[in-house]
Amino acid sequence: MNFVALRMLTGDRAKYLGLIFAIAFSTFLLENQTSIFASIMLRTSSQIEDVTDAEVWVMDPATKYFDETKALKDTDLLRVRGVAGVGYAVRLFKGQPVARTPAGNFSAAIVLGIDDATGVGAPRKIVLGSWEELREPNAIVIDRAGYFLLFPGRPLALGGTLEVNDHRVRIVGITEASAPFASFPIIHARYTEAVDFTGPERGKLSFVLARPEPGVTPAELTRRIRAATGLKARTKAEFEWDCINYYLANTGIPVNFGITIGIALLIGLVVSGQTFYLFTLESLKQFGVLKAIGVTNRRLTAMILLQAGNVGFIGYALGTGMAAGFFSVTLQQLPTRGIVLMWQNVVGVGALMALVVVAASWLSIRRVLVLEPAAIFRG
Repeated sequence: MNFVALRMLTGDRAKYLGLIFAIAFSTFLLENQTSIFASIMLRTSSQIEDVTDAEVWVMDPATKYFDETKALKDTDLLRVRGVAGVGYAVRLFKGQPVARTPAGNFSAAIVLGIDDATGVGAPRKIVLGSWEELREPNAIVIDRAGYFLLFPGRPLALGGTLEVNDHRVRIVGITEASAPFASFPIIHARYTEAVDFTGPERGKLSFVLARPEPGVTPAELTRRIRAATGLKARTKAEFEWDCINYYLANTGIPVNFGITIGIALLIGLVVSGQTFYLFTLESLKQFGVLKAIGVTNRRLTAMILLQAGNVGFIGYALGTGMAAGFFSVTLQQLPTRGIVLMWQNVVGVGALMALVVVAASWLSIRRVLVLEPAAIFRG
């Protein structure tokens, strides 16, 4: 009977291919858009993720996310260091000055000033050079994408110069940094030099990076810092989610992606479900013959599920292959680096498409189960 079910399904090649295409296209759209959405949201906290030395971030209570900071007082660093359970606490500066090349190219840049003495917050994925060279005067480390943005067409090389807020600096290292939300170069420098890149301001201390002593969890340390200093303290994971939630609540990104995802879901539910249901209606005569010769309702149900499963599996596999091919191409481009097909999205879309197939099968099964063979023959 399985052979009969598959022959019924593939008898009309146009409808069979139409069913597969509807599910494949829906799968591709869903995996494509949900993966791009998730990757963009992860970009909002990419600079936090790249700081591997700190488990706790301390900031002004008014700070909502990484890109919008209110400077702390220099004495706040000493207050944090005085909290019981703090293994170490160091400064981190974050600014956004304009970087210019001798050729005239320029771009706003994300400047991170790391602690002079310890180097906590320095980039660890080095392509050329070394972050230890930041101890030299007027030295910076720039990310690879930022280098190509400011020096288009030039191969990666050390020794190039930039002008950052009237300060001439020299490139001593190139890193592979996670892509930021905005495609700005990411520059690391020593704290004492980075604070001069943004011009005169009363406050310069953006964040305090801390790590707990052995036996103290990051969550416990954040509670102690809040209680002792009144400052906002978040674990690394909590601060990353603060950034993601800010963009979810205050931008149109979720709405725009939600519309596309909704359209893809509608295609999967309506088009493929209706097409499969119409296929069942056109096959009622064959199902009626099978019932007349003694095929049970249970067996007919298994045949319909086999047909739906065949279409769903092939369509889902083709759609996932299309999505994988798309991301394998875009992953090689600097502007879209870090935007990948996530396995969580593949699994989630697979479960969703399975529900679509089950819903379409249920409508068809109901129609077949109430079918009277005599009515078919009378027609």
